[in-house]
Amino acid sequence: MAARKSSKDGVLSRVSSSISESPIVYRGKRVASDAGFVAKKLLKSTGKAAWIAGTTFLILVVPLIIEMDREAQFNELELQQASLLGTPAVAAPQK
Repeated sequence: MAARKSSKDGVLSRVSSSISESPIVYRGKRVASDAGFVAKKLLKSTGKAAWIAGTTFLILVVPLIIEMDREAQFNELELQQASLLGTPAVAAPQK
């Protein structure tokens, strides 16, 4: 038996083209495209915010931490020297 072919397209081709051209598929593609755009913008703005927070932390907080560590080391050194010299240790002020 010879397969019958229509003059233009097969049934499967006609069905797939009618589905791909439907307004539902078009709207789905558009929604997916919009969601991708929003996600890209959100990631960009999140990255910018992370950069600002990170550089602010480095500029403001890290020097403070270093200075606090230096002060603690200096206080320990003073206590150690006072104990070696035999003078009574001065209690550190309570904060």
